[in-house]
Amino acid sequence: MRQNNPKPDNFDNLGEGEKPFFSAVLTPYRSLGPNGFMILMVCFGAVSFAAGLLFWRIGAWPVFGFFGLDIGLLWFAFHMNYRSAKTFEEVVVSRSEIVLRKVGPGKRHREFRFNPAWVRLTVDRIEDEGVVKITLTSRGEAVDLGNFLNPDDRTSFAGAIANALSVAKSGGI
Repeated sequence: MRQNNPKPDNFDNLGEGEKPFFSAVLTPYRSLGPNGFMILMVCFGAVSFAAGLLFWRIGAWPVFGFFGLDIGLLWFAFHMNYRSAKTFEEVVVSRSEIVLRKVGPGKRHREFRFNPAWVRLTVDRIEDEGVVKITLTSRGEAVDLGNFLNPDDRTSFAGAIANALSVAKSGGI
């Protein structure tokens, strides 16, 4: 999760009350980077190739092809996982508006706009896990935030967005 305050020069055409004072880009965490993936695939490929050669030598040559299929399926699973990691959510809060943009794989995106005076923040917590769900609700429309975050990041973001909403509702900044 990255939180940053936008540069004021990006919002020159807006009035003083319109300038965002809170901005966050939420991104999913992936523990295995590209280099780790390459190492995993090389090791898995080497073990599969060695085992396949062993089966080929004893006369079970069709098994060799199944080891190749395993490598292909593992690569495909990681490819889909990395594709879903390109999703992100962008939250921008100003005194008069909350803009939430959800971008999914394949550049799909949805945008939600709320008035901070009418929005309600719901934070669901479980004692052992922390924050499990963050929801913005306004006029019958509910939008979940940061479902892909780990519990610690979700807890941190819940505090930050609650603070930003209280500032927006009080008319501060």
